[in-house]
Amino acid sequence: METVPFIDQPEALTAFCDRLQGVEWFALDTEFIREKTYYPQLCLIQVATPEEVACIDPLNLEDLSPLIHLLFDPNITKVLHAASQDLEIFFHQQGRVPGPIFDTQVAASLLGHGDQVGYGKLIQLVLGVELEKGQSRTDWAQRPLEPVQLSYAADDVHYLAQAYPVMRQALEDNGRLAWLEDDFQRMQDPRTYQPDPETIWRRLKGINTLRGEQALAVARNLARWREQEAMHLDRPRRWLLQDEVILDLARRKPRDLKTLERVRGLAEQTARRHGDTLLELIREGTQCPSADCPTLPPRIRLEPHQEALVDVAMGLLRHLALKNDISPAAMATRRDLEALVSGDPECSLLQGWRARLAGRELAAWLRGELEVSVQGNALQLDRAGNLER
Repeated sequence: METVPFIDQPEALTAFCDRLQGVEWFALDTEFIREKTYYPQLCLIQVATPEEVACIDPLNLEDLSPLIHLLFDPNITKVLHAASQDLEIFFHQQGRVPGPIFDTQVAASLLGHGDQVGYGKLIQLVLGVELEKGQSRTDWAQRPLEPVQLSYAADDVHYLAQAYPVMRQALEDNGRLAWLEDDFQRMQDPRTYQPDPETIWRRLKGINTLRGEQALAVARNLARWREQEAMHLDRPRRWLLQDEVILDLARRKPRDLKTLERVRGLAEQTARRHGDTLLELIREGTQCPSADCPTLPPRIRLEPHQEALVDVAMGLLRHLALKNDISPAAMATRRDLEALVSGDPECSLLQGWRARLAGRELAAWLRGELEVSVQGNALQLDRAGNLER
């Protein structure tokens, strides 16, 4: 590529955004750091159309409103790859999510490129271009950025702007473009990016290993406090309490500072600064009335005959995935199939394009409306009663 325009002056930003007025879409990416913060720190914004590409410097530009206007223009599609973290950044900065969007990682699964394919692999599959990986560890907050760093960052949208029309046309050709709308709408839901201290305990790694309602109440109290404190200080959660420490505290329920300080993994600084607070949260959890204690979502417990149905459903899922040239992992996990067999109406296989390609047929098979046969060494699903006897 030629020298990448680096926009760090208001006049240049306004001129660039004026040129984008009226376009149908543009490619978008961001570079950020969050190793030492709770909220991601936006360091660079890359934008490209088929005609031009630019890197925009949010660290030196106090007013990004010309670009923000484009990001929220309902008539312009924003094309991203693995968009969630980029959308999260703009949500935290603007209180809303840019849209409409098109996520090439999500779209790739419907084109047979696998589940959660990386950007470099996707560009290789779609365009036959192998991207440079040498700048992946760049500190994007440093200034000035070297030309090779800007070129690397620009590639993330330069080739995205080339791949998008190819992918979109392929989806249109096989009638699958509209199938992605539900996925994209969910990605644009602000609730996806809004931290909820009250429910964050459910995401603790290993929470399902806790036993006892008071232990869950302690874990909830500690996780809620950690989330609120991390947000207030803008520091990573793990700097305050790691997940395994929260679970250990919930199991052991220390009652004094001496016992608290002996909990493995609890940072000395955290114990010193927040020990009394932690002990009070633990005490409140141990005294929490049963009616107010949190409960884990019920685990799916299948009968042996249902487990056998799941085993067969896995084979049928692979059959349907092969038939539609899609990775089985992009369609469903074994847990999704367990939910389907148990009759969960919220099962992801009954939603959107997954229902079209697999969920409806699997549900019909479970109801006895379809039968399985083998023809030409391959599985076959037919209407019940249509098989030759």
